[in-house]
Amino acid sequence: MTICTKDRQQRFGEIVNGEMRRNDLAAIVQSCWNDLPNHYPNVGLDAFVVMPNHVHGIIIIMDDPVGATSRRPHTGAGFPRPYLGNVVAYFKYESAKRINKLSTTPGAPLWHRGYYDHIIRDDRSLDQIRDYIIENPQRWSSDKQNRDSTGDDEFDRWMNSTIDKPTRKGQE
Repeated sequence: MTICTKDRQQRFGEIVNGEMRRNDLAAIVQSCWNDLPNHYPNVGLDAFVVMPNHVHGIIIIMDDPVGATSRRPHTGAGFPRPYLGNVVAYFKYESAKRINKLSTTPGAPLWHRGYYDHIIRDDRSLDQIRDYIIENPQRWSSDKQNRDSTGDDEFDRWMNSTIDKPTRKGQE
């Protein structure tokens, strides 16, 4: 999934020589990402990167959390499987709340209203998407989220060719 900041404002640092130089706000975003499995035991995290004005991450939603023995009280049922939208909404809410507290800007919007998602269907796609996320700072000059982009992103062309049907939320 990809989540952009409101109006693509560069809030989380800058890219210098292909390397992301994160600021305190980026550290908060990273912390909120790392904390997702504590809030959603059925969620596993994979590759993740904070960019100046967006984040990319792979979220794995499992039927049952690995090694979980707890059950919900009174129902006997296991942990409920969250929807991706619930996980993204919580991540956006929690990170915005923490950043606004630090910035003393309560209620100020941090994130663009929607997000982009893509279902990963095979190991080849997973490997390509992981590589893209890890290498994203090096591709900043051609990243479509970069207002000063100077090129065409090969990965975006590949992603657009693999989409079976529109499943993206909040397209601009």
